[in-house]
Formats: sequence, structure tokens, C-alpha cells
Amino acid sequence: MNNKKSMILGLFAITLLSVGAVSLANAYMGKTSEVGPNYNTQRHAIMEKAFETNDYNLWKSQMTGKGAMNKINESNFAKFAEAHRLMNEGKNDEANKIRQELGLGGNGDGNGTCSSEGKDGQNGNCGGGNGGCGMMNK
Repeated sequence: MNNKKSMILGLFAITLLSVGAVSLANAYMGKTSEVGPNYNTQRHAIMEKAFETNDYNLWKSQMTGKGAMNKINESNFAKFAEAHRLMNEGKNDEANKIRQELGLGGNGDGNGTCSSEGKDGQNGNCGGGNGGCGMMNK
């Protein structure tokens, strides 16, 4: 009976260590979650509506002076929304081209390129910096 208990405990410990190692490896590679620490479902819905309706003021109301606010204004918001739609369609190269034209870069802090693995805020919500801009990659 003791051998059976020891074997079960040993297998459990090995399983636990394996799961922990995989989790740590994913965290190290930046694959901790699909959304960043500033993600909020209500805010996300508002941002999506702003992009769908080209509503700059709605988008701006959610930005609180962060992220792409230093580059995006009422006159170029429609282009920014177009980049968001292209990104959601998986057309990242086309979205990145528009983002470059707008001077945004694209990895969440205004530098780099968007990818389909982006997350909110500094974790890749393109152009978002701290707090994100609402350009959620899917």
C-alpha cells in the first residue's frame, strides 16, 4: 500500500512540476493571456462601437490621454478605424501600412508592427501604450 501511495504522489508531483514549467515558459515568452492588465469588457465594447461608427469623440472618451492620443485626431480617426477593421480581418500588413502612415508603429507603444497575437495596452493592443487604444487584435 505504501508503494502505491508513493507512486501516486510521485506522479502527481511530476505532473504538477510539468504544468508549472510550461506555464512559466509561456509567461516568459509573453503568452500570459489574450488581454492585458487594463482590459475591461465594457470599455472594449465602447471602443469597438467607436471604430464601427467612426466616432472619434467616443474613442477619445475612453483614452484618457494615453496611447495613440498623441497621433490620432478627429481628422485622421477614420483611417485609424480602417486599420482596426483590417487588423480584425487578419490583414495585418495592410493595417500596419496605415499605422505607419499615421506615425503609430504598432506594437502597443507606438513603435513596431501589429501582430495577430496582440493584447491590450502595453501587451500589444496596437498603438495603445498604457491602457490601450482599443485596436484589439483577434
